[in-house]
Amino acid sequence: MRENNLASSFSRLVSVAPMMDWTDRHCRFFHRLIAPDVLLYTEMVTTPAIMHGDREKLLGFDAAEKPLALQLGGNDADALARCAEIGEQWGYDEINLNCGCPSDRVQEGAFGACLMAEPQTVAASVAAMRRAARIPVTVKSRIGIDDQDSYEFLKHFIETVAAAGCDTFIIHARKAILKGLSPKENRTVPPLIYDHVYRIKQEFPQLQIVINGGIKTTAEVREHLRHTDGVMIGREAYQNPWWLNELQNEILQKPNVKTPQDIVHEMLPYIEQQLTRGTRLSAITRHILGLFQGIPGARKWRRILTEDAVKPGADADVIFHALHAVASG
Repeated sequence: MRENNLASSFSRLVSVAPMMDWTDRHCRFFHRLIAPDVLLYTEMVTTPAIMHGDREKLLGFDAAEKPLALQLGGNDADALARCAEIGEQWGYDEINLNCGCPSDRVQEGAFGACLMAEPQTVAASVAAMRRAARIPVTVKSRIGIDDQDSYEFLKHFIETVAAAGCDTFIIHARKAILKGLSPKENRTVPPLIYDHVYRIKQEFPQLQIVINGGIKTTAEVREHLRHTDGVMIGREAYQNPWWLNELQNEILQKPNVKTPQDIVHEMLPYIEQQLTRGTRLSAITRHILGLFQGIPGARKWRRILTEDAVKPGADADVIFHALHAVASG
């Protein structure tokens, strides 16, 4: 049995949420150039996929992406433990268990947000993962599910899982409605109840509590940090990625003095490398469409990348063309 857990050598003050179909390795490399000290997360990877699938495709990452957490989806303690061990071997800095995804596919697999109704299952899984891996094991949840949305329900969940050794919880401050709402609607329809998350931190001061959900401005980040240990940014980090540079500079106070143009030039060697491996240009450029948001020429940038990066044989010349369009306003 391994003795867990190694102390985190990274900050959770600001992180970017795991987002399916969005936070792949290309997105993370891009975000890392903008914000060197923000904690990044993979998309959720299920335990069967890791056990039986192409691990290089599922788990591979560039060392520049670190610090980097692997988010797992599953409900079997033994499988989760094995995957946590594999994640550690691959070089991840944290293993996170998804207890918040409400999608139909995830519900059919009886994991994600469904697990909030089974805190003992989550606790057993966390204990198993902590025995298998020395890196931190964390949990990402909602504040409740369906009609199980009282503060007491959330408190019982946190209390039970914390007793198994989890000392860090990322809490999306909305409940999940498992029937009748799409995953997209579940990100907007259930009301945000930040006070539930604040209260958890007050009642469990020994735990690290990171808040998530609807956070879009630096002022909001500052306010949340008055009550919690960290803030996790979701869609806004994807749609307005340059905001991460502001958070790097003003919240983490480790200035990254670059321009959006600098980031594009730093991306080019990575893009060239990926193209030689057979990656389609559009698989990378889709993540950088929002880089120049609010800057003259942003519309031209998006149009050129959207239209030209999908063409057969598209290469880095498309990027140069788009950059020239930005420069000309």
